[in-house]
Amino acid sequence: MGSKANAGLDFTSKVVLITGAASGIGAATAELFASLGAHLTLVDRDEENLMSVMKKCLSLGNKPYGISGDLLKPLEIECIADKSKERNGGQLDVLVNGAGIMPTGTLQTTELACFTHVQDANVRSVFLLTKLLLPQLIQSRGSIVNVSSVCGLRAFPNLVAYNMSKAAVDQFTRSLALDLGPQGVRVNAVNPGVIRTNLQRAGGMDEESYEEFLEHSKQTHAMGRVGDPAEVASAICFLASQLASFVTGVTLPVDGGKQIMCPR
Repeated sequence: MGSKANAGLDFTSKVVLITGAASGIGAATAELFASLGAHLTLVDRDEENLMSVMKKCLSLGNKPYGISGDLLKPLEIECIADKSKERNGGQLDVLVNGAGIMPTGTLQTTELACFTHVQDANVRSVFLLTKLLLPQLIQSRGSIVNVSSVCGLRAFPNLVAYNMSKAAVDQFTRSLALDLGPQGVRVNAVNPGVIRTNLQRAGGMDEESYEEFLEHSKQTHAMGRVGDPAEVASAICFLASQLASFVTGVTLPVDGGKQIMCPR
């Protein structure tokens, strides 16, 4: 059993593209795929942190290819797709759509420009990059893993635009699974709960508020703690691997039980 599991998680000769690879879940996923032998293409607009992640992958014996690009700009998304195709000879086996943003706000406090910004970052970029890379994934009978959120499964207050964007990602995942199943392409999503990353702080939360948020979050997860990026990375690699060869259309909570919790 152990040898079969190890074989199922062997990504040697597989090309894996990860967006949002410079930090958090994307960085942890890059490092795990690196340790499993994948040929990595790592995408992020944060060049400094992207280089840091690439160095970690190099220390694992992997030689990743980095692309600096802003997924808010369609022309740059097209450039990312072109560079990836050129670098990897048209091969792509796994696409991990990991980039995203999380601004807070209710309907009353969320301006249309902010709403549009969230949809562009979390939905439009995923749609366009996946569309551009799809011929390669069909050719390889590959796998797509979208990084969604527990907010795609359950609504949480003060996150109206973000909740909507992640629900869209989940429906995108299911729709593609139906459309691409006959062509051998599997499409799944992970739905993290609160994970110790920079997501909330990048959304405007200061350090003191973030620590208070993490402490409070222990009570909102059945396991009594928040998650680590490596725990989500493990789920992503599983869904992308041959161990999940008959799994598609799944939105998998990696949330310590957050989505089953109810207020008392």
